[in-house]
Amino acid sequence: MGKLPHFLLILSAFLHAFFLASSQPYIGVNYGEYADNLPAPESTAHLLQSTTISKLRLYGADPAIIKSLAGTNISLILGTANGEIASLATDPSAAAAWVSSNVLPYLPATSISTISVGNEVLTSGDSSLSSQLLPAMQNLKSAIPAGIKISTVHSMAVLSQSDPPSSGAFQSDLVPSLKSILQFLHDNESPFMVNPYPYFAYQSDQRAETLAFCLFQPNSGRPDPASGVTYTNMFDAQVAAVRAALGSAGFAGTEVVVAETGWPYNGDPGEAGATVDNAKAYNGNLVTHLKAMVDPVETYIFALFNEDLKPGPTSERSFGLFKTDLTPIYDAGLIKSEGVAGQVTTPSPAPAETGSGSVQGIASSAPPPADVCVPGRGGSTCRQPVVQNLPSNQDESNGEVERRWRLWKDRRWMVGMWSDFFLYVALAVLVMR
Repeated sequence: MGKLPHFLLILSAFLHAFFLASSQPYIGVNYGEYADNLPAPESTAHLLQSTTISKLRLYGADPAIIKSLAGTNISLILGTANGEIASLATDPSAAAAWVSSNVLPYLPATSISTISVGNEVLTSGDSSLSSQLLPAMQNLKSAIPAGIKISTVHSMAVLSQSDPPSSGAFQSDLVPSLKSILQFLHDNESPFMVNPYPYFAYQSDQRAETLAFCLFQPNSGRPDPASGVTYTNMFDAQVAAVRAALGSAGFAGTEVVVAETGWPYNGDPGEAGATVDNAKAYNGNLVTHLKAMVDPVETYIFALFNEDLKPGPTSERSFGLFKTDLTPIYDAGLIKSEGVAGQVTTPSPAPAETGSGSVQGIASSAPPPADVCVPGRGGSTCRQPVVQNLPSNQDESNGEVERRWRLWKDRRWMVGMWSDFFLYVALAVLVMR
């Protein structure tokens, strides 16, 4: 091969790689909707386009959000509520109807990768619901188009032990249900989805060295005598414990997806460590850690926005990465920075939200029932109240996000165009030889 076409091929490959590097295929975010002040779906889609986030997990199947992500290449996990599991399990036609309503109308414009059946069902305390989980998954699998995976999300409470990580094992009373589910996941090449929260681990051990271990900060490490591995952060240790439990159950090699993890930036007086600095350290260092991993685990950060209608302690309403005016609460390293590829600049962080965040002109709906799902702890129901979306023109920052998003989109198109141009020139030169 001559020098010119060789150079052009290398240049084309470099441009393609540079283009793809603008987003991280293993970093996602959760979008909960227990709120009455969420921005319009189109504005949220534009916000996501201004970040390196490439995946979004919903707890339901909000049609407006699904439609807003058409053509964005952002991959979606859709969810069925725990309250829907019984009908999905007992009636295959109900599963087919769910797919017809919530999946088929949006394909292929919107990328849907996975359907999560319920949330933390096995640790919800409802044994009848647990027994219906696998049949619901099977019926949905029969109705879903090829290429979309079916799974369910578990809390870390499915483990009976996790320290040291190599001793990870499932709760003995859950093993029968889990083994059937794990066989289903294995047969269908679906991931085991779990919600590890180092924040909750820190609540039971509030030493300074434990906080550093949880926040990916310098620490002496924690050796695992059986494996010989010294862990330098809680996230890796928790994921390793899940993998050890999968191996003990006979399903080593099953893909693990972190469906939720995060750190609250605000909390009540008794909620240790719930500060802006710690939330920024955890999520920012998590992103950096994932980027540095040879084989990063697919991870969904909780959460995109705060959910102001959630009951419970203040921390439950303080996991958001962004305020509902679309500005970051703190910099977690997810905003695309200005560069030669035309990535957008980081907006200035907004003051931390400390209250319910009601919006003028938007009536607050009644609080959800007390047994709602909460991050990392589960619940017996995942019903969602009606969401009142703010119109795009109600917030000046929405227009700014849209402007930055269009700028990035236009420049990204230019990079792709020049990459293809050099590729075609190189191929033409080779053909003419």
